[in-house]
Amino acid sequence: MKRAFIIHGWGATPADHWFPWLSGSLQQHGFAVDTPALPNPTAPVFADWQRTLARHIGTPQPDDLYIAHSLGNITLLHYLSQARPAKIGGLILVSGFAAKLPKLPEIDGYSMDNYVEQARLDLPAIRAATPNIVCIVSGNDAIVAPEESGKLAAALNAPVIRVANAGHFLASDGFTELPQVLQAAEGFCSQ
Repeated sequence: MKRAFIIHGWGATPADHWFPWLSGSLQQHGFAVDTPALPNPTAPVFADWQRTLARHIGTPQPDDLYIAHSLGNITLLHYLSQARPAKIGGLILVSGFAAKLPKLPEIDGYSMDNYVEQARLDLPAIRAATPNIVCIVSGNDAIVAPEESGKLAAALNAPVIRVANAGHFLASDGFTELPQVLQAAEGFCSQ
């Protein structure tokens, strides 16, 4: 069975935003879905989040589908950069970034910069592992500026799906479903 992993971001849990809806939708498409609960989400420890991914993902498999949101993106990209899989099924990166966020060096006293500085990314190796990468970006994201997501998409040579007025794709922005993610996953599966 194909595996799918949904990686949440800062301040979130697997029960938040559009994650439960996506999990159920992917299960209906035959995926074994895992949405790891990353520990201490409002003050994440980089090594703890990496250990949690290691326990859940283990060795990345050729058919694995990865979906990440916000801080979950750089967390996942570091993990994959270290694991160096020859092939994965695909990546869907929502409000992604791969460097410090100039507009958000910290949040509620937590140093985002410190977390991001620990990530070691090999984006060319990730790109080589799959032709299936999509970045989903909101034009009015006040947390991860659209330009930052655009830089990540450019570095991965990935197409961008723009969603107007979506904020940061949070439930508080009106997102308990995110059909663009499911459509991208369906597109990957049909190849």
